[in-house]
Amino acid sequence: MSAQTLPGLVISAPRSGAGKTTVMLGLLRCLREDGLRVQPYKCGPDYIDPAFHRAACGVASRNLDSWAMPRALLAEQLAQPGDIALTEGSMGLFDGVATPGASGTGASADIAAQTGWPVVVVLDVSGHAQTVAALALGLKHYRQDITLAGVILNRVASARHERLCRLALEAAGIRVFGALPRRGVLALPERHLGLVQAVEHPDLERAICGYAAFLRDHVDLQALKAAARGRVTMGVRLAPQPPAQRIAFAQDAAFSFAYPHLLAAWRSAGAELLSFSPLADEAPPPADLCWLPGGYPELHAGRLAANMRFLQGLRDFAKTAHVHGECGGYMVLGESLTDAQGAVHPMAGLLGLQTSYAQRRMHLGYRRATLLAPVLHFPSGQALRGHEFHYSTILAQPDAPLATVTDADGNSVSETGSRRGTVSGTFFHLIAEDQ
Repeated sequence: MSAQTLPGLVISAPRSGAGKTTVMLGLLRCLREDGLRVQPYKCGPDYIDPAFHRAACGVASRNLDSWAMPRALLAEQLAQPGDIALTEGSMGLFDGVATPGASGTGASADIAAQTGWPVVVVLDVSGHAQTVAALALGLKHYRQDITLAGVILNRVASARHERLCRLALEAAGIRVFGALPRRGVLALPERHLGLVQAVEHPDLERAICGYAAFLRDHVDLQALKAAARGRVTMGVRLAPQPPAQRIAFAQDAAFSFAYPHLLAAWRSAGAELLSFSPLADEAPPPADLCWLPGGYPELHAGRLAANMRFLQGLRDFAKTAHVHGECGGYMVLGESLTDAQGAVHPMAGLLGLQTSYAQRRMHLGYRRATLLAPVLHFPSGQALRGHEFHYSTILAQPDAPLATVTDADGNSVSETGSRRGTVSGTFFHLIAEDQ
């Protein structure tokens, strides 16, 4: 069947840290204030930015990932109601992996090409002037299957600086939608996995209002709206199937990393998600499956270790039904979690896993996992696509491996996950089945 994509724009940049998120949040709020229903998206695997998108426009943001998602799942993601779509890119416009996956390399440019959404590049012009024209021209011509609508200059030092950049870009035929003066207060707080979560931001609404006002003062919003385009994406729509009928789902500040497309698909297929809070010392409610998603358990390890109603409830649940943990949830299923200060906190003990944040090392990248036994609703041998993103170090992983895991280039990865009886867990964040 065919799915009509909304007219939209991709907000990208030559690199990380250029100001994409500030521009994205300001634009989302401006479009909502102008009476448009805007559908936000995020390129690549990311849990944190989409929550900020929702805070800015009131609509759940969805991930678009060409390495992990086959075209049919991308079509499902794109089939959302609205007036205009706005997509925040990841890293630089063309940054992805070397080996293509389900429908691309994971680059933001892949999404621009597949949807027909023109790209608006946020250019950090601090430290240079006319050279930005050469950079913009390179971005425009590097791939012929995308359209560069124009640029927004960021961190402009003065009126003279802006004029030099504008003249060079206009001479090169690159449209300038606006110029944002240098302004240090626009930075959002960060921690080791990126931005501090939206729910933890001390004054998020005020910050977003500030971004919107800043963009209204310095960006031609009408021109940006007029630049939005889209086209029909062909393909059979695909929605992931739920792993169980009734799912006890951990959800609080320690367990918050869950992809909206998975939860929405599970619900639309008839699954019932029963939320509970481990931080509030709640035991999982009766269900067919208990799912502990990722998050920040290392920031709450002492509290989780003391919450005996939660821990004993988890152990009792595992006596009769399946328990599965992703990343942070996997660590809580283990024997112990050592925090950044070196304190060892006992966890549920349903697996032999021992992890430590005192020995920090980044584990980041796409993953392809092939199951070594039937797990959840997946048969043995099923291949899954997802990603890994954490700083914890495995001290012990004695149980049977859950899967053979490789990175995007097919290299073996040691974080195989674990399984023991009715319990399974992995550092792998599921995005899609490998078709």
